[in-house]
Amino acid sequence: MQVVLKQHAWLKSGFLSLVLIFFFAGCYKGPHNPTVSTTTVASGLTVPMGIEVDARGNIWVAEAGTANNDGKVVVIKPNGAKYDAIVHLSSIANAASGETEGPAHLLFDRGILYILAANYLYRANVSGFKPGDAPIEASTLSYEDIGAFVIKYPFASNPQDTHPYNLIKGPDGDIYITDAGANAIIHRKSAGNYSVVAELPGVANPTPVGPPQIQCVPTGIIFDGHDFLVTTLTGFPFPEGQALIYKVSLSGNVSVYQKGFTTLVDIAEGNSYGHLVLHYGTFALPNGFNNGTGQLMLTNGAASAVLVDALNMPVGIKQVNAHTWYITCMGDGTVVKVTYM
Repeated sequence: MQVVLKQHAWLKSGFLSLVLIFFFAGCYKGPHNPTVSTTTVASGLTVPMGIEVDARGNIWVAEAGTANNDGKVVVIKPNGAKYDAIVHLSSIANAASGETEGPAHLLFDRGILYILAANYLYRANVSGFKPGDAPIEASTLSYEDIGAFVIKYPFASNPQDTHPYNLIKGPDGDIYITDAGANAIIHRKSAGNYSVVAELPGVANPTPVGPPQIQCVPTGIIFDGHDFLVTTLTGFPFPEGQALIYKVSLSGNVSVYQKGFTTLVDIAEGNSYGHLVLHYGTFALPNGFNNGTGQLMLTNGAASAVLVDALNMPVGIKQVNAHTWYITCMGDGTVVKVTYM
């Protein structure tokens, strides 16, 4: 099951406990409650997905393209000016579904930008790149075919599908990748040296529409100091309250960190109040995903609360510091800055 992102669940029973946890943990710092502000940093982006920030404060965004090998990475200066940085990245139609798969998520590591695009992991040295320089052609970059490894791997569920979607640098310095097609976590030790950390189970479909078992479709991933936390989108029909956050150990043990979400697409470290997750939006037939139903949510493993509502199909989140995050919104082609003080 690939991530279909063309088209909320309050944990009502846990809200009071969340409030109490936050209060006694020191969330309330003074005579007023923390406030959230949002600002649109950039607009006019085409299917913005993953997002990173470099040491100069420039924002790097992956654009998925139109399945014509026209994916790219753009760099946005703090003042909002946009420049093409890497062009003609792989953007293809998924062999199983026909859906467009292009540049998804990004990872900066000591001047190297790793880019997941379609089945490939690209590697670009951008340490000397400045906004306004001539864009880098993808054909000049080294790349690895992650998808080929995944398709050949003997998964127990035998998905016969791949969509390398998100990635992080693990505590061992290696790269870990969520594959939304194979419902698995892939360990990249070095170029061409891959293994499967874990397969992630699906969930029962509580609706009469679609298959009886829904694939989990892993999306965002972070390492919390002990384990990986992995968000899930779930597959069609994207039922409310059925997405969850898995906890995956380095040795591959899988357990549930928190239940009760809907269409989660990314996760960030957050702060002492909890982690941050993105809810993509609500789904309803016949129209699909509803515009403006995305949310930024704060979660602590027991309960959750909405920080920002009415986002238009948010997809990627990048933490700048404990109080500031950038979010890509695919529905309206924007990058939004969220500050929580």
